[in-house]
Amino acid sequence: MQHAIPYQTWVPGRPAGEPRPPASDFVAGAGAVRATVSENAVVVFGRPGCCMCHVLKRLLLGHGVNPPVFEVDEDGEAAVAEELSKISCNNNNNSTTDKNGGVVDGEKTGGEVRERKVQFPVVFVGGKVFGGLERVMATHISGELVPILKEAGALWL
Repeated sequence: MQHAIPYQTWVPGRPAGEPRPPASDFVAGAGAVRATVSENAVVVFGRPGCCMCHVLKRLLLGHGVNPPVFEVDEDGEAAVAEELSKISCNNNNNSTTDKNGGVVDGEKTGGEVRERKVQFPVVFVGGKVFGGLERVMATHISGELVPILKEAGALWL
């Protein structure tokens, strides 16, 4: 009688049977998040299986931009969101974005400003927070998206 051979994924340079680390481990460190944002012209951060991330990627691919989409799992979501909030506060001190995606402005309470809260999915263009799906769609419809992507170095033509 024949027996089925169990299926295992083999990755070169890794012993057989050793589990593969999740993709979100790359984004887990604070330095990795900051480096990812600064090294790429366009970056999308979102949750695994998020349909809005898929729409963002397809829209940007339609313009000729191939952005890395980093899916942040529930375990690392708080740490990544906190780091992205710090990056957005450092880069955009006076910008406003849409309410259903991207960054929510901090509130002034007694002279101190609370950090902006990042909501997934969030798009970073040129190392600065751009917003969520609504902001990307609005700038696409108004015709402002292509010049912004060219300025950031994501488009060459």
